[in-house]
Amino acid sequence: MTVTKEQVLSALDQVALPDGGTLVSRDLVRALMVEEGAVRFVIEAETPEAAKMLAPARQQAEAVVAALDGVARVSVALTAHGPAAKAKGAPPALKLGRHPTSQPDKQAIEGVSHIIAVGSGKGGVGKSTVASNLAVALARHGLRVGLLDADIYGPSQPRMMGVARRPASPDGKTIIPLKAHGVTMISIGLMLKEDDAVIWRGPMLMGALQQLLTQVEWGMLDVLIVDMPPGTGDIQLTLCSKFDVRGAVVVSTPQDVALLDARKALRAFQTLKTPILGLIENMSTFICPKCGHEEHIFGEGGVRGEAEKQKLDFLGELPLSVEVRLAGDGGVPVAATDSPVAKAYERMAARLIDLL
Repeated sequence: MTVTKEQVLSALDQVALPDGGTLVSRDLVRALMVEEGAVRFVIEAETPEAAKMLAPARQQAEAVVAALDGVARVSVALTAHGPAAKAKGAPPALKLGRHPTSQPDKQAIEGVSHIIAVGSGKGGVGKSTVASNLAVALARHGLRVGLLDADIYGPSQPRMMGVARRPASPDGKTIIPLKAHGVTMISIGLMLKEDDAVIWRGPMLMGALQQLLTQVEWGMLDVLIVDMPPGTGDIQLTLCSKFDVRGAVVVSTPQDVALLDARKALRAFQTLKTPILGLIENMSTFICPKCGHEEHIFGEGGVRGEAEKQKLDFLGELPLSVEVRLAGDGGVPVAATDSPVAKAYERMAARLIDLL
């Protein structure tokens, strides 16, 4: 028997909340996905305090869904979006994309211990997926983690992290970030309509990055993950030459064409005197969910070999997985679940913590 979303929602509508109503009637269920007996969803509270009060409801929700016929596995994430700062009257409009202002070289970000750039030599290798899941995995290890979507032309973190609200700016300068899955995050995509295009010259890109780094109220963070655009352009130059970056992580698939571009990204970071913390091989293998056959679609061991050749740390391999894609599209990074794929990110995060 195959369970449906309607059946899951009907079951969740029986989970009463301490202050009245149910999970469904109060519209707290987000990113519900049902596939081949696996059910994943998020319970989203308005504040961290409210999330703590919902812990028993989360356990009850997991239990009632697990009891449904056809459900083999349940993963429930409990998260909270902090309340938007309230401004008196009409606050000045926040404008992004100005020309950069002069600043000292290698500027630190107040309250941020380590800035880590996640980059790639080319697009399509899963860099943004790795960045979001790595941020969540680090948070699950107990670190205070931030995520900055610096892929200005193609911001995807709002969709993958399951956030859509525009950040508040009480004075037209300060930016209040959002929170999701234990991560403090910001993206220019949160300030635009989803299908709007950013058409900016280099100085405007550099100015926008500077604003997102220095005008966001990050608070106290152990790690700030910066999801870089692919390639070696203005954003890479600005971040690594103007800010105190602890190191870079380079993502590539194992195929030769991707490795050619990955080497260029490595060389760019090295030229900018940014330490390489390690390489990650994404889409290393595909295991057929029907028959279990394993296929190395993009080649085998290419990134590991490149790391050994350049005497760099190899942080791990990640599979090509339909589950990862569905999780990202649904706004719940797979690292926030109890999926076996999440274990790979947990190991990778632990390895990265050892290198900091």
